[in-house]
Amino acid sequence: MFRNQYDTDVTTWSPTGRLFQVEYAMEAVKQGSAAIGLRSRSHVVLACVNKAQSELSSHQKKIFKVDDHIGVAIAGLTADGRVLSRYMRSEAINHSFTYESPLPVGRLVVHLADKAQVCTQRSWKRPYGVGLLVGGLDESGAHLYYNCPSGNYFEYQAFAIGSRSQAAKTYLERRFESFADSSREDLIKDAILAVRETLQGETLKSSLCTVSVLGVGEPFHFLDQETIQKVIDTFEKVADEEEGDGDEAEAAAPAEEGGDASGDQGVDPMET
Repeated sequence: MFRNQYDTDVTTWSPTGRLFQVEYAMEAVKQGSAAIGLRSRSHVVLACVNKAQSELSSHQKKIFKVDDHIGVAIAGLTADGRVLSRYMRSEAINHSFTYESPLPVGRLVVHLADKAQVCTQRSWKRPYGVGLLVGGLDESGAHLYYNCPSGNYFEYQAFAIGSRSQAAKTYLERRFESFADSSREDLIKDAILAVRETLQGETLKSSLCTVSVLGVGEPFHFLDQETIQKVIDTFEKVADEEEGDGDEAEAAAPAEEGGDASGDQGVDPMET
């Protein structure tokens, strides 16, 4: 994207019907560290990559608790995500105080989308440069929504946003049909494997990712580093065993080919 005469104001349309400032905000989401969400019928798992600015600094928090039944993972400008998560927390508290019942996830997502849409229609505001994966559980079941800086929102079975998220999406697309019936442990495993896809060769460690879970009878909470590392060690051990079996099979194959070679002598090659 390049600067042009139609991108100086968020309310200025281009001749092709585009709002460039909104598109730039959506690009900011792609530059942030990856965030991933998955849901089954009873649980929602949110995971993100912990990316520090330098070796001397700590990573910024990318997953926030909204209520016992709602959590949010962000990608993009962390400051914008922090402000929006505080707004969501306030909405959940106000609803609980007024109606003495938990705020439905879908209603909160609509409020959030309306707040983002206002910023695309006021010249003195800028769009929020953050994408949010909102996971929650209410009377209608588990939900996972993606809120876009444009004010649009979509519900997903599984989704990934942020830098190098396409690799995670590819993994999720291969597996998503089984997510509805997945157990809590399988969801966590798939979330961590999807995080690994975004690292592109970098060794996955528990310090590089944050994972949170909520579900039926299980309030929103973060998994500790030891639990995450145990899951990582489990599927890495399985991968090593499969690799060992593959090496043994390859070693046996040449021996079999050597035994059959004498029988093929004198056979003319096929003409093409």
